[in-house]
Amino acid sequence: MKHLKNLFTALLLLCCMGTVKAEEVTIDGIKYDVVTKGKVATVIEGKWRYSGSVVIPETIEYNGVICSVTSIGKFAFEDCYGLKSVVIPNSVTSIGVKAFWGCSGLTSIEIPNSVTS
Repeated sequence: MKHLKNLFTALLLLCCMGTVKAEEVTIDGIKYDVVTKGKVATVIEGKWRYSGSVVIPETIEYNGVICSVTSIGKFAFEDCYGLKSVVIPNSVTSIGVKAFWGCSGLTSIEIPNSVTS
């Protein structure tokens, strides 16, 4: 009975918290999904194609909240033919599938040891 009470309490808390929603925002030419409650951001694909050299920052500020850039989303740089180089900060721990798919001009990418998936 105690186990059911704890489970019910946990479910009630989850319902009261509501859904954590990411907001899409572009900062310094890089598009992110930002979750200010979790203080995290994910690099995502923009409507344009990234080109040249891209340096992803460790943190971004959005609505007065400092968020850590922790991941690069799936397909984030897909088909960015003009992309030449990417520097990924130590705050990033994951890179999504096909994040650099079709980047035929990419000649340099710095992936830190912090990336585990």
